[in-house]
Parts: sequence; C-alpha cells; structure tokens
Amino acid sequence: MTFNCLTLFPEQFSGFMQTGLAARAVQAGLVRVELINFREHTTDRHRRVDDYPFSGGPGMLLMPQPLFDCFADLESRETGRVRRIYMSPAGKPFSQADARRLAAEYDTIDILCGRYEGVDQRVIDTFIDEEISIGDYVLTGGELPAMVLMDACMRLLPGFVGNDDSLRAESMSDGLLEYPQYTRPSNFRGQPVPEVLLSGDHARIEKWKHQQALLRTLERRPDLLAGRHLSREDQELIEKIKEAGT
Repeated sequence: MTFNCLTLFPEQFSGFMQTGLAARAVQAGLVRVELINFREHTTDRHRRVDDYPFSGGPGMLLMPQPLFDCFADLESRETGRVRRIYMSPAGKPFSQADARRLAAEYDTIDILCGRYEGVDQRVIDTFIDEEISIGDYVLTGGELPAMVLMDACMRLLPGFVGNDDSLRAESMSDGLLEYPQYTRPSNFRGQPVPEVLLSGDHARIEKWKHQQALLRTLERRPDLLAGRHLSREDQELIEKIKEAGT
C-alpha cells in the first residue's frame, strides 16, 4: 500500500517513519510512504503557496496552482485504486470502519495536509474524494491527522501487526469499546483480577468480556450503540444497567 502525503513540512513525519511498526513495515516493503512538499510545484518566484482569501477575513489560504500541479504530477504516475483525502476539521469524523475500508479497497492513498485557514475550494472540488476529520478541534496543520490515518490503516494490513488475531479484540473492532484487561500478578497491592478471568471457563470468560465491553461503551460512548443491532440478552443487560443507575 502506498501513502502520498502532500505537505509543507515533511520533516514532521520523521519520528513516525523511523520508529516502531511503521518503520519496520516500510523497511519490509509492506507499505510505501512518499512525502511530497508541494511548495516545489509553485511557480511564484518567492516560492509562495498561500494568499489572502476573497471577501477578506483573517488568515491565508493555500493557493490552487501549486496543488493543481502537484496532483497532476501524481496522476501521471499513479496506477491501481487511488483515493484522495483532505485532512480537514470540516470533514466527516474518522472511524475504524473508515480505516478498514481504506485499507481494503485502495492501493494508494493521497493525503493533503492543510495549513493556515485551509485550501482553495477549487482544489477540493477537482481532486479530493473525501474530507476527513480526526476530531472536533483545530490543529495547526494536517500532518498529525495524516499520521493518525496512516497508522490506523497500516495496522490492518496483513503482516503489519505480529499477531493478526489481536486486532479482532481491540476497541472498535466490533463497534464496541474494549473490555478491561489484566496481567500478572493476580493480586497487586490488594487489587485482585476479576475471578472469572482465572476460572479457566472460556465460555464464561468470553461472555464477561462482551458484557464488560457493552458496559464500558454504554458508560463512555453511548452514541456507538445508536442504530446497532443488539441481541435480546444485550438489550436486557442494558436495561438492567440503566435501572441500576436511576
């Protein structure tokens, strides 16, 4: 899988690309990341890539010319299934489902990292397939969100995580938050591990994990349960939890 990151600050990606699983994946050829400074495509003699917005207002906008030429250069050499994404606070919230979709359906993902007050709308209208936000807050640029998106997609690729089975038990893997987890010792400074986890009864343990995931999701992210198909047993459990809390 290839990620092309269009950015004015490629050096911000150095830590991400040189450490951990991302670095190993790049070295193994599992993923390819190209950092493209679109300032190299400006025709302005002062190498400017931004200008004042029409109608006034504070801040500057990224101009269309450097980005049009940058995307045109990419289009001339890209093959396979390509998706172009603009990291923007105005985009739709990024989810695990989006990560799965992008990792499964595309060979190449072009990520435009915004700066300043944003980008000329004509760039979005011409090249961008979707706008994505990683949260309801504003950052100084799209580089950090781009790394978040890449990490979420990379780790779904076969071979990226050493034990692919671990992915199936993570938060959001089935639309619920992850259940609480414990390791040795079984009793640490007077705080014991739940007895069920020491029972050796796998069916009982799996039921406990699911119930705890459901409880945690209800307490912290009830929005994730909206529209979700729940079994009768889950519905009854939720009703009991709500009644106990009233």
